[in-house]
Amino acid sequence: MILSSSNRVVRFLAPILHLSQTQILIIFSVIVGASTGLGAYAFIKLITFFTGLFVDLGDTTVYGLSTDRLYWIPLIPFIGGLLSAPLIIRFAKEAKGHGVPEVMNAVARECGVIRPRVAVVKTVASAICIGSGGSAGREGPIVQIGSAIGSTIGQVFKLSTDRVRILVGCGAAAGISAVFNAPIAGVFFSLEVILGDFAIKTFSPVLISSVVASVVSRSLMGNNPAFIVPPYELVSSWEIPIYAVMGLVLAFVAVGFTKTLDWSEDFWDNLKISPYLKPAFGGLFLGFIGLFYPQVFADGYESVTQALEGHMVLRLLIILIFLKIVATSLTLGSGSSGGIFAPALFMGAMAGGAFGFLVDAVFPGLGVSPGAYALVGMACLVSGTTHAPMTAILIIFEMTSDYRIILPLMVAVVFTTLLAQKLNKESIYTIKLAKRGINLKAGKDIDILRNLTVADAMDENVTLVPASATLPQIMQHASDSGETYFMVVDYNGALTGVLTFSDLHRALAADTVVNLIIAQDIASLPLTVTKSDSLETAQKLMAGKGLSLLPVVENKESAKILGVIRQEKLLQRYNRKLIESL
Repeated sequence: MILSSSNRVVRFLAPILHLSQTQILIIFSVIVGASTGLGAYAFIKLITFFTGLFVDLGDTTVYGLSTDRLYWIPLIPFIGGLLSAPLIIRFAKEAKGHGVPEVMNAVARECGVIRPRVAVVKTVASAICIGSGGSAGREGPIVQIGSAIGSTIGQVFKLSTDRVRILVGCGAAAGISAVFNAPIAGVFFSLEVILGDFAIKTFSPVLISSVVASVVSRSLMGNNPAFIVPPYELVSSWEIPIYAVMGLVLAFVAVGFTKTLDWSEDFWDNLKISPYLKPAFGGLFLGFIGLFYPQVFADGYESVTQALEGHMVLRLLIILIFLKIVATSLTLGSGSSGGIFAPALFMGAMAGGAFGFLVDAVFPGLGVSPGAYALVGMACLVSGTTHAPMTAILIIFEMTSDYRIILPLMVAVVFTTLLAQKLNKESIYTIKLAKRGINLKAGKDIDILRNLTVADAMDENVTLVPASATLPQIMQHASDSGETYFMVVDYNGALTGVLTFSDLHRALAADTVVNLIIAQDIASLPLTVTKSDSLETAQKLMAGKGLSLLPVVENKESAKILGVIRQEKLLQRYNRKLIESL
């Protein structure tokens, strides 16, 4: 759907209801928040349904399988992959993986437009994946679902591009708020990761949408924190530098997870088998891991709770860090649908808990609790993978409803984020976009020239000179056209060279017989571009050779001339696109 340049509905309703355009937008944000809250409730119920369906033990998880049915364990995620793959491939390829990069791309480059069907496909595919034991979380799907709801409402009411983007951000915030019972973290996730805009015109509707979603979800599911955490606190001020060291250590785990998932996506994309089978085989391999370590299935919240309570041994904590990385990479890399927040929380709890055990062994006099380090480790992994420290701090604070650990939490998260960004400048959300040539900063694509083609700025009105034209004939062409550059072509219309006034001046000054010189003799071989080349490519070629234009050809083989790309036209197109993105 093409978005109108002005909000016709707002202009129509505002004088009737005596409301400003901002107030109308607030009303839409309430609708998005309520709709996303209901969507989150339905999504969680659907996960519960598929979990019971696959495991055949009601609301229990795969942990409940009896020993005489262990052979079913690898087949459950295998079947889940078989069922979810057709939904994603045939109806909404954007639902593949964790989904947040697609939302970011829609905001930055697609005017906030997300197809309505994405919400439906993402809901069902992710519920099947998580319900069948896929190692993934709920936050990525609900962010994409909420964003699709916001985008759809904006498209239906033909809102302006800016307002559609804001409603997409409202949906993302509402999703995090509803699924994690964390309204403040939802706001900061949307502003920090999705929109990159903290202006009051953006902040207000996003905040309201997040609050409404939280109210709806709490009324339906209760006001309960995601984890029941024992009362932790900072035992000694000497723990602060220890937490800082842990933050640095967990940065390596976060970057390892990011790069492993990225490698896995590339591996499965390049694997020469049917895309309908890839999620199934990914699930099958996951199932074999789950035979021995069932903790890696689904979101793993039961294991996270055990780590927070200090009920896991050091060896198991260390093993589960690496197995969860592999399990999540198999699930999402092979093409299934789910989020990365829950796996990151799981890895953080395991890594932090293991670090806490080691600290207790080295400094037994401090009396530290491994569970406290597990709690802080959860925030470190979220921040190290997403490069969103404020979101990480707030989501742990809200999910646990415990303020006593906030000081070490902030210190560790800052160190994790700084080192993770140093080790890998792309987050787990932007690494996929960067491979497509999309460079996002503050919610906007800063590589404008890279994402515009020569066809967007080329000039088809060019002066063509036959290769056999004599100097007098060339001068007549120059007089008639008023151009300073002339494209020399053969009888097939293929470009053979470029003539300039300087070339003509040198030829006329030479002591030669004028009528014996033809255009082909004095034309220079040009650098060329095609219509599909990026403006960045054209700009680099012109800047490198000090040129003011380049010929545009059909392809490098035929060299049929189609037009020219001029420096001034390129800059005009760049400036116009830059203004549109602000």
